[in-house]
Amino acid sequence: MATILLVDDDEQLRTMLRAVLTRAGYEVQAACNGYEALELYDSNPADLIVTDLIMPEREGLEMIKELRRNYPQVRIIAMSGGGRNGTINCLEVARAFGAQRLLEKPFSHHDILDAVRDVLGPRLHSR
Repeated sequence: MATILLVDDDEQLRTMLRAVLTRAGYEVQAACNGYEALELYDSNPADLIVTDLIMPEREGLEMIKELRRNYPQVRIIAMSGGGRNGTINCLEVARAFGAQRLLEKPFSHHDILDAVRDVLGPRLHSR
């Protein structure tokens, strides 16, 4: 079973996405910011990180840069609903930093599951 580290400061969205991913057969760890996510990943690396970009404490872009530096093989899906510089710009920066897939909020359950399956590939797909 593939493990996913889900990072988002929005508790409601985090809870909903965790339920969707768990129902699809993935083991899900959750963090509310980049600091917490890095600590979790350092102690228990996941097969995939799904992260928001605009968060308090430590933003997703900073986290992606650090993860890429320390764990070049990490798989990342970046998601954003916008922010200071707009959604598209944030997501394109995330791609430049190494995110394999981008999701603009709001997105459907189908969208997140397709992105996860695509990035994990057939060996780590849950079902």
